[in-house]
Amino acid sequence: MSHEKNQELIQALHECAAACNHCFDACLKEEDVNMMAECIRLDRECADICSYLEHALARNTPFASELASVCAKICEACGNECKKHEYEHCQKCAEACFKCAETCKKIA
Repeated sequence: MSHEKNQELIQALHECAAACNHCFDACLKEEDVNMMAECIRLDRECADICSYLEHALARNTPFASELASVCAKICEACGNECKKHEYEHCQKCAEACFKCAETCKKIA
């Protein structure tokens, strides 16, 4: 599987990781950080797997399907958690997560 074939997914992964990193940082600045603990944790999980998969696809990993399946699950979990919070950064993160999950499912 060549990385050129996965350009749409690579872009979605990059955008999702960026949104999760932004959400993570913004959640840490919210008044009730304890309430945001699960969101923060999932932001980190999601950003990490998205970044890893982005790099793995660029080097033509033979595990693309398996990694994409795991990534989709983590993105959905993060999106579902972010969706619970009214903050704009959480809503934008959820949107990026759901888009990425759907794109991952295409190769999973």
